[in-house]
Order: sequence, then C-alpha cells, then structure tokens
Amino acid sequence: MSHSPIHANPAGVALPAASPEAAGLCPQRTRRLMAVLQTEVDRQRLPGAVALIARHGKVVLFDSVGALDPATGVPMTQDAIFRIYSMTKPIVSVAVMMLMEQGQLLLSDPVAKYLPEYAAQKVARLVDGAVQLHAVRQGATIQDLLRHTAGMTYEFMGSAPVQRQYAQLRIGSRERTNAEFSHELAALPLMFEPGTVWEYGRATDVLGRLVEVVSGQTLGAFLQDHILKPLGMTDTGFSVPPEQQARIAEPFARDPEGGVQMRVIDVREDTALESGGGGLASTARDYARFLQFMLNKGELDGVRLLGPRTVDFMTADHLGDIPVNSGASRGLLPLGHGFGLGFAVRKHLGVASVPGSVGTYFWGGLAGTTFFVDPAEDLFAILMLQAPNQREYYRMLFRDLVYATLLA
Repeated sequence: MSHSPIHANPAGVALPAASPEAAGLCPQRTRRLMAVLQTEVDRQRLPGAVALIARHGKVVLFDSVGALDPATGVPMTQDAIFRIYSMTKPIVSVAVMMLMEQGQLLLSDPVAKYLPEYAAQKVARLVDGAVQLHAVRQGATIQDLLRHTAGMTYEFMGSAPVQRQYAQLRIGSRERTNAEFSHELAALPLMFEPGTVWEYGRATDVLGRLVEVVSGQTLGAFLQDHILKPLGMTDTGFSVPPEQQARIAEPFARDPEGGVQMRVIDVREDTALESGGGGLASTARDYARFLQFMLNKGELDGVRLLGPRTVDFMTADHLGDIPVNSGASRGLLPLGHGFGLGFAVRKHLGVASVPGSVGTYFWGGLAGTTFFVDPAEDLFAILMLQAPNQREYYRMLFRDLVYATLLA
C-alpha cells in the first residue's frame, strides 16, 4: 500500500506577513495573547504551543512558546509538526466536495451505492433494558457522513452498548486498511437512525474510504495529489519521514492535572489505516494555507480546488432542526452552533460562551490543536499544541484572546 509521508521542504511556502496594526489588531493585546500562553507554560499546564493569526490574507501573529518536547526541553519552533487528529476531517471533507464538483457523486447518494457493506445496517435500540437490532428505515447518505448524522459514534464518547462494541472490536486500530476498517464498522449497529441525530463519530473515516473507492487512489495519494501539493502543504501527511522527525511536538508524559494520560498516535511509522477522521500530522504554516484557501472561497495563489458557492455550502448549517445528542457530542457543539460539511458553524452572535461572528466555522483535534475561520472579519486563527486533556480549555481561551485583539 502506498503511503503519503510528509515531504521535506524546509523553506515551505509562507503566507505574506503584516504588522498587527496594519490589519486592525492591537499590538499590545496580540502580545498579551502570547504572554497568557507563556504563563500556562510556566505553570507547567502546557508543554508548548504555536499560535498563528491571519487577517486580510496576511499573517499578523506567528509565534511559539514552551517546549517542542517536554522530556528533552528542546524549545518549541514555528515549524513544529503536530498530530492534528480531527483537523484532518475538514481536509477530507474538501476531497469529497471536489469529487461532487467533478460529477462523481451526489451528496444525496446512499453510502451503500459506493460501499455496499453499508447496505444492510441495523440500528440498536434499548427495549426494557435489552438491546434490540432493527433494520434502518433509510440508509445514510454521503451528506449524513459529512455532517455527522449517519448514526455512527466514537467509542470514547460514552459507554452505550454500541460504543462498547466499537471499543471491544478496537475499531480505532491503525493496523487495518481503510477497506478493512470500513467492512468492520459496517457490520456494527448504529446508535441512531441516519438523519435523525447529530452524534460525532467515525463518519469521516468512512468518507476516507469513499474517496478511495470513487477515485481509485489510496486516501493518502489522493490528498497529496489533489489538495496538499496544489496548496503547498509540504509538511502534511499520514506519517513523518525520519529526516523530519526531530520537529514532532510531544505532550507531557503525565497529565499535568493528574488525569488519565491519552496516548497519542505514533506518526513516525507508516500504518495500514489512513484515517480520514484523524490521521494527519501538519504544521501551523501548512494549515494556515488550507484555511486561507477556505477563506478565499476555494482558491489559493491561483490554484482553485473548489467553487466559491461550494465553500459557502460547506460552511452553512446543515443540521436545521436535527437535534444534537446529549453528552459528549453536546460538549463539542456549543449552544448557538450548527454543523456544516466538515465544520461546526456559528448561527448566533450570542448564546455560546465564546465570542465570534455569525458564520464563523471551526474545528479542533483530540490532542489539542484548534482553528477558527471568521469570514465576516476576514480572519482565521490556529493554535497548535499537544495537551489532550486540556484541549477544551485552550480552545475557548484562545478564541477569547484572539477576539480581544480586534480593534478595527
């Protein structure tokens, strides 16, 4: 199986830079953002971080604090490589939308049209304390996969019977190919009827397999050829080659707050699974190129991958009246937000506990990386860190600090 490692390009392709003042940001407040992150490092809650803010197409903050690897004390660098986990999802969602634009699929198509293993799915229901399996009323569509309404879940999102089955089967194992993973998952029951509930789950991993079947390429090869290389994302891939491994950012060996330490994936080795839901490693600079492409409505430096209307469509709310499952899923999708095709989307100026414009879209990764794009302010921001158990706190803190910098 051919893999897509990160390709060495030390120079890389940077977006142009500007001073905070030139982009309507307060320089003192921009410095304060980094000072707050430095305080978190000093308190030994945060191993290290890279922060990037861009506005009007120019980078106005790009800085690092703390250690690349707390075990060695090597300082964090701006070109550090992070496991971005679920920040893989927007990139794979773009791949699916590119195939849609090429006329190779419809979002209303049943998943089973391309992946026949999903043709006979069952949904698990608790009846008098016992799990009963029923045939689904209607199979999941590609749109359901993109917006997380396909009835799937994650094993770490709770302890419902279906989630326990995911865990028992080690559905997250990176030793299966995407094809093997898809067949194993398809044989497991769903938590919900497709199209009825927003439950965050392994749907984007299934999209990764869908890309392979429709395109005839491995997911890694498709992403390299059609998204990563065209956008100049030279440091993004499913594995990091030996000559670049000294740049990999690492978490603390023990959770600073005494919680159970999450083991991060090993991106130093090729694995059978190229996880569309969470397998990529990347840098702040590379992901900035992806977000500028999104903010530019599908184009960067003369390379167009999506039409502007398609980007608008992806970053609109696709849930409408579909409820969000209570529990862990509700924690991921704050009040006042909906979900588009690969991104959470802000629907109200208020309601949520963090500031942001209507239409802002964002997502983050399990090890602590996060981003948001605010088209109304022509702004995006990225925080890269590897602090799994502290990720929610830093996601909210970063949002507050970035919006505080905006003056004009």
